[in-house]
Amino acid sequence: MDIIKNIINSNKKNFVFLGEAGSGKSEIALNFAMYLKEHGDKPVHFFDMDMTKPLFRSRSSLVEAEEAGIIFHYEEQFMDAPTLVGGVLRVMRDNDCYVVMDVGGDHIGARAVGGFSMELNKVYTTVYYVLNAYRPWSHDIDHIDGTLVEILGVSKVLLENIKMISNPNLGHVTTTDDFITGHEKMSTMVTPYKDIEFTCVHEDLYDAAKDKVKTSLLPIHLYLTYEWAL
Repeated sequence: MDIIKNIINSNKKNFVFLGEAGSGKSEIALNFAMYLKEHGDKPVHFFDMDMTKPLFRSRSSLVEAEEAGIIFHYEEQFMDAPTLVGGVLRVMRDNDCYVVMDVGGDHIGARAVGGFSMELNKVYTTVYYVLNAYRPWSHDIDHIDGTLVEILGVSKVLLENIKMISNPNLGHVTTTDDFITGHEKMSTMVTPYKDIEFTCVHEDLYDAAKDKVKTSLLPIHLYLTYEWAL
């Protein structure tokens, strides 16, 4: 996996996933952690930072993550009362491990990491912002700009430290044409302002899509979906 190997060789150790609700960042964060565990040489700590939303939280794949050898962190909640998982700064500052953080959607969820801004803007941390051309918050550049400004404001991440990820998907029903159309739309909107670091594609579409786009592709397995959609 060239993308992951290049990232590992870049001496980055902390990877934070931000983005609007429904962009697919939890799915991407889980896949990213799995790839780090497979190709890296350090323990992988995964933090589910989603404090309230009951649907499609990465903690729903706790068993799969732990079976893969990932050290999973989240806070037990009572009736989805907002609670923040602890121990974050300790492992973010530990050079002998990787950290993957799945941060709850929009600016409300992004408040969860504002207190770690001193680490979020360090050279060994990469902050990814996930964009999905099929979600209303990424409908046009004005929507993207508005949501991003709010998220950066509360997370205290500097704009120059943000790396963009495109995730053009409609869930398990996504076709190759859907992927290409969404990819091209997002590239046209965003690349005049900021490069897209890589594009995510469902693993079943990877072979059909890999020669049709110019950006690097990260194959994604769907860990978070309803049973009747499998």
